[in-house]
Amino acid sequence: MTNVLRTTVLLAALTALFLVIGAALGGNQGMVIAFIFALAMNAASYWFSDKIVLTMYGAREVSLHEAPELYRLVQRLAQRAGIPMPRVYLIASDSPNAFATGRNPQHGAVAVTEGIMRLLDEQELAGVLAHELGHIRNRDTLIMTVAATLAGAITMLAHMAQWGALFGGFGRRDEDDHGGGMLGLLFMAILAPIAATVIQLAISRAREFFADRTGAAIAGTPAGLARALEKLHYASQRLPLQTNPATAHLFIVNPLTGGSFMNLFSTHPPIEERIRRLRSWER
Repeated sequence: MTNVLRTTVLLAALTALFLVIGAALGGNQGMVIAFIFALAMNAASYWFSDKIVLTMYGAREVSLHEAPELYRLVQRLAQRAGIPMPRVYLIASDSPNAFATGRNPQHGAVAVTEGIMRLLDEQELAGVLAHELGHIRNRDTLIMTVAATLAGAITMLAHMAQWGALFGGFGRRDEDDHGGGMLGLLFMAILAPIAATVIQLAISRAREFFADRTGAAIAGTPAGLARALEKLHYASQRLPLQTNPATAHLFIVNPLTGGSFMNLFSTHPPIEERIRRLRSWER
């Protein structure tokens, strides 16, 4: 199964899960409402997701005159990637990280923290920026934003189902065949967020590996990105970025900290595996 087909199937699974919860909450009418709600959220994600996430992190757009070295590096890499020059943003944070956003290459944006500018040398920063431009070229930013929006909405509906089960299934009897009763709602409330998270992680992890390969090709070598990932992994653990978990998958390394159990639910593949693959491409 190709990466594009796999992502399409997973997004379809998220949408189907969303509709199932809607049906559990309100039968056929609930499914229709959930479908309309999903369409509205996807439309909002398509048009406004970049503005929302950039504002969330206080990202400031910079010009050639304000950040000439960063701007020229992005410009050179964008030309090599064959995409329009994205907008360049700077985030006032010491935690080293970066992300890309935008619904398509014509509306792309790359944001880096002040911390990453100080931590990495030029080749390492080029590797990171090439990775982010790879996300833009592959249209990952739109895919992962839609996935995050659906996963977040599923969690919200699951909480509604949980309260509905606790307080009588929104006024419906346990034997109601359409909703599955209070036990069915409670079961859905527990399993739906887990299923949504697993699907979202499958999408995010697949896209990260693909962006690593694309970024290595754009930069001309995987060496810079491999060294950058090593530095970013340890530095972000010492100085994590204050992040909304719903947007953690956008960053080049996971900005959230956690132990080995939490790594099972990480939006990113294991950093060691990413570095191993990059090193193997050097040969």
